[in-house]
Amino acid sequence: MANQDVVLRPDMAGIAAAPAMPGSSSRAIFACRGEASTSLRRRRAAVDEEYHARSPCATSWVVQAMRASSPARSPAVDEHAAWMRKHPSALASFEQIAAAAKGKQVVVFLDYDGTLSRIVADPDTAFITGEMREAVRGVAKHFPAAIVTGRCVEKVCGFVGLSELYYAGSHGMDIKGPGSNAAEVLLQPAREFLPVIAEVYQALVEKTKSTPGARVENNKFCLSVHFRCVDEKRWSPLAEQVKEVLRDYPDLRLNEGRKVLEIRPSIMWDKGKAVEFLLQSLGFDGRSDVLPLYLGDDRTDEDAFKMLRKRGHGLGILVSKCPRETDASYSLQDPTEVMEFLHRLVRWKRRRSSSSAMRARV
Repeated sequence: MANQDVVLRPDMAGIAAAPAMPGSSSRAIFACRGEASTSLRRRRAAVDEEYHARSPCATSWVVQAMRASSPARSPAVDEHAAWMRKHPSALASFEQIAAAAKGKQVVVFLDYDGTLSRIVADPDTAFITGEMREAVRGVAKHFPAAIVTGRCVEKVCGFVGLSELYYAGSHGMDIKGPGSNAAEVLLQPAREFLPVIAEVYQALVEKTKSTPGARVENNKFCLSVHFRCVDEKRWSPLAEQVKEVLRDYPDLRLNEGRKVLEIRPSIMWDKGKAVEFLLQSLGFDGRSDVLPLYLGDDRTDEDAFKMLRKRGHGLGILVSKCPRETDASYSLQDPTEVMEFLHRLVRWKRRRSSSSAMRARV
């Protein structure tokens, strides 16, 4: 992060401090491009080489990825038990997590789809429940908290309806701070890609309209091609349609998520980088008295899990009913368990705050 070039938004007359998260010291957070932009040419060359290496079987690779993200079978009982021993329930292991958090500043990062809201057929209806909103509100009251999602910031802000949070949309390529000024941009490392993203969006809408059930979502700095409602027999033609469009855009890369193909700028930026940026900007980077918690369900969340594991502090919690390879330390099955975990986290914090207050009076 130290090598980032600071780029002020055109409408900024000076450098203003961003609103601090609860429990953090006030620090200036700037709109900047990120370390990815400084090595964009090298990354483009690598992506171009990778693309051409895959081209003869590119469609096959995409379809295999689509199937891998859509498991059709339930795991064997012994397989699931072995996986749970390696990635135990965060609820059953809450006391262990609490012990790791003792004396530390907990920072909470949350994915949205599949974590706070259930996965639904229509991505425009993925609203969180009132109960989940209150659970997230409680977390934001007691801990620095952020939502890190593939959705565009504006859409997820509308879904959640809480101004107390940081929002990192487009897989962390569009970060905004809490407070009344929802338009305040903190970081947009892929700003130069906005025109090409808009262009590819129109091309994908036109190309995929012949595939029943396909849905292209514009998430500002990335695009999502949803295939949850597409017959599996048509996955290969859909993958071919997406590949045909992207053939003319080597600066974009294709990733797979849960029933979705993600098109993103080919820069060295992901959810893990976004979490690092927030931790560093808020003065939490490298501190032994800070415990980041990251909850997510998608393959894109693995970048954050991997980053926390590599740094040697912080805990990843995978939200999934099915065993899969992950760098997360713990697991939860679904948003209902996520909500219970958030409630327990808040109760734990309240008890500790109450105990500290009583000791101070003695």
